[in-house]
Amino acid sequence: MTEAILLVGGKGTRLRPLTVHTPKPMVRAAGVPFLTHQLARARAAGVEHIVLATSYLAEVFEPYFGDGSSLGLHIEYVTEDEPLGTGGAIRNVASRLHSGPDDPVLVFNGDILTGLDIRALVRTHETTGADVSLHLTQVTDPRAYGLVPTDETGRVTAFLEKPQTPEEIVTDQINAGAYVFRRSVIDTIPGGRPVSVERETFPDLLSAGAHLQGMVDSTYWLDLGTPAAFVRGSADLVLGRAPSPAVPGRCGDRLVLPTARVAPDAKLAGGTVVGEGAFVAEGARVFGSTILPGAVIEPGAVITDSLIGTRARVGQRSILTGTVIGDGAVVGPDNELREGARVWCDARIPGGAVRFSSDQ
Repeated sequence: MTEAILLVGGKGTRLRPLTVHTPKPMVRAAGVPFLTHQLARARAAGVEHIVLATSYLAEVFEPYFGDGSSLGLHIEYVTEDEPLGTGGAIRNVASRLHSGPDDPVLVFNGDILTGLDIRALVRTHETTGADVSLHLTQVTDPRAYGLVPTDETGRVTAFLEKPQTPEEIVTDQINAGAYVFRRSVIDTIPGGRPVSVERETFPDLLSAGAHLQGMVDSTYWLDLGTPAAFVRGSADLVLGRAPSPAVPGRCGDRLVLPTARVAPDAKLAGGTVVGEGAFVAEGARVFGSTILPGAVIEPGAVITDSLIGTRARVGQRSILTGTVIGDGAVVGPDNELREGARVWCDARIPGGAVRFSSDQ
């Protein structure tokens, strides 16, 4: 296997304001754009040629990754004029593939952090003679996902929409967002219009009698679609819970990037990342959080499970828990922001303006 398609065209609306100026795959996780981790893992599995299917803010990818040679890859870029969905995006880049009709082509969704054994998925595809093979993972509560039941040989028997009742939960297996396509199958996807592989391509292939194979791999798996999940994924990369050869440093409780400054008595833990040029002042405490480049955490601030955007500032003694601060925003001193709060890019919150407890 020498080539893959990475689907990186989504707008990342659930991650706003992180994605106002930055496409989701380029938001930094463990010190580098998240896409870097996916590219590095694909290369480690033997992939040499990758086509990036881009759309939203497509212009930022190539200046960063270039031709991919720094990662040992050959990267090409194809931009959709209009969003085409997962299946449409795969079909739209087909002309850039070099594989023969029966060769395997790996396809990744650009927002999944996983420890998937990529080589094992390809082996499963080849040994079973499948038309498409799917990485499946098992989840405790599958109600938020489409279900993918399989028979005793692993062959997919159905694609079921999100279950609404307990009786509809016939399996805990879900589509984990990584596939191997027989090259010729990609050419059967309709071109020039939006297509969903989950809702159209896969069910239609199944109805036509195609062989769709599932491989259950329940190693680390996380959909980075929400701010809370993204922060957790970054921390897990730093802590070593999620595997990646692209983490720029040793795994541990903290990752402080070059040119970042951290006061000697500041406390960093839980997989916290401090980006280039950022500053964490004296007495600040940061746990399980991502501080993006150029951000400032002032004295005595307490940041937990949060993401602080590029060049943002958190004032003295402010307490942030489960919060996202957009690029360039300023949170004045003595504020309290709790789970789910999102401060938009360049917003200004005056000192003591938001609190959940007394100001005394």
